[in-house]
Amino acid sequence: MNRNKIKAFTLMEVMIVVAIVGILAAIAVPMYTEQVKKGKRNDAMQALLAASEAVERYKAANFTYDSLDDLSTVFNTTVPTDGGTAYYTLSINTPSATQYTITATATGSMAGDGNLTINHAGQKTYKGNPGWPD
Repeated sequence: MNRNKIKAFTLMEVMIVVAIVGILAAIAVPMYTEQVKKGKRNDAMQALLAASEAVERYKAANFTYDSLDDLSTVFNTTVPTDGGTAYYTLSINTPSATQYTITATATGSMAGDGNLTINHAGQKTYKGNPGWPD
């Protein structure tokens, strides 16, 4: 009798492959998630810079900041600025005719990440600390 041998993977080989894939996934998913957060944070930083430029243009035309109570009159107040689900919202605080602070508040998928700010002097903060993250 001539029996054909069937070639296949053993259960042990399959379990080893599944374990390796699981280990790789455990490492890759958190790294990917952090990179997505960094990208969204970068979007917010770029939006803050663009909003600051819009506010400066407003001052050039009106000679003051204090009549600018609502940032949406000069700039889109959600990030991403071109639509989609917002993960930061922008707001302005104008305590005087010569000063302002624009805040990007983390919302949606970025909730709890910390707020970004920029003021009239170009000073930036992240989570209340000086400077923006790299």
